[in-house]
Amino acid sequence: MLAGSFEGGIALRAAAALQRAAPLGAATPVDHAAALARRHDQGQAPRFGTLVDAVAEISSTPMTSIVTAEGLSKTFQVKVRDPGLRGAVRALFRPRYRDVLAVRDVTFRIEPGEIVAFLGPNGAGKTTTLKMLAGLLYPTGGRVEAAGFVPWTGGPPFKRRITLVLGNRQQLVWDLPPEETFRLNRAIYDIPEVDYRARLAELVTLLELGDVLQKPVRQLSLGERMKCELVASLLHHPPLLFLDEPTLGLDVTAQEAIRRFLIEYRDRYGATVLLTSHYMQDVTALASRVLMINRGRLLYDGALDVLVARIARPKRIELVLGGGGGDGHRVTAEALAAFGAVKSFHFPNAVLEVRREDAPATSARLLAAFPVADLSIEDPPIEEVIRLAFARGVEEDQ
Repeated sequence: MLAGSFEGGIALRAAAALQRAAPLGAATPVDHAAALARRHDQGQAPRFGTLVDAVAEISSTPMTSIVTAEGLSKTFQVKVRDPGLRGAVRALFRPRYRDVLAVRDVTFRIEPGEIVAFLGPNGAGKTTTLKMLAGLLYPTGGRVEAAGFVPWTGGPPFKRRITLVLGNRQQLVWDLPPEETFRLNRAIYDIPEVDYRARLAELVTLLELGDVLQKPVRQLSLGERMKCELVASLLHHPPLLFLDEPTLGLDVTAQEAIRRFLIEYRDRYGATVLLTSHYMQDVTALASRVLMINRGRLLYDGALDVLVARIARPKRIELVLGGGGGDGHRVTAEALAAFGAVKSFHFPNAVLEVRREDAPATSARLLAAFPVADLSIEDPPIEEVIRLAFARGVEEDQ
């Protein structure tokens, strides 16, 4: 065991031993060790004196949520104007406004290293919530903390710990190659040239960008532009990513490339991702947890499979049938209806819906009654589950 008085260097060495395992959050072991080292430099009495003690102190520090939203609300005032010239004049001299409740009393927490999907129909309040978390909008009510900062007072240190990517907005300069934007961001975030080169090479490799960095942005495909947007947004290695529809308008190949990259980036750096998307493949491939919002209110916060089990009570049995039934005649929809609700039937394919608990027994009966070439038991499509969840949430709200 190392003995002697506590030195600032010991704290940093202890933090280095933990840094690899620690997810990027509001307070990393290095942050904590640096504070301990400053305490020593200022002549304050240490609470412990060995490297082992330092490791124990740092590792016992609880990891706080990287995103906290409590009672978050946002109300916009929208001008009401009557049609015609008279309405325009009246609105100029006697304006009238109505309140639009975009976000209403939303509360959730996100832990470091999570990938969370934020789901909702158009106008539900997803982008408004992201903009409040990123500090672009000030809430009407509630409290927000992101990456250890209050977004509106965090200043440059807060901005270095987050990134916000909007799928329908771009930061790349249309007539210049992407690398010009990358160099601009290097200067903005004060990234050393050596680090910039290493990070750029890594991101280009992960996203398989090849030689597109020297082409003008206007000559790039939509998928290539979105990949370059991600590079520009991640050069400063933020631990917290807000992504608003990052796969919007991309083809299947480009969508899959973006998903693989986000998983790889999270695994390498322990980053936290909050993303919105209307593509359910993004949700099932990336997110361990979903937040569902509709009409500004949070309807659900939890695991996707739990949501499916709660909303989608039935199971679907998908069949590929053989050429004839037990009596030598071809299987009909009427015969299948005795086993469950026939959702579709186009011989030889059929889909039945049965109660979740009855699915195993019904499958066995089908196999015994008909010549079945293939059978699978599935949950309803995730798109249908999400649609039902929104519909039931609206009904409960009314």
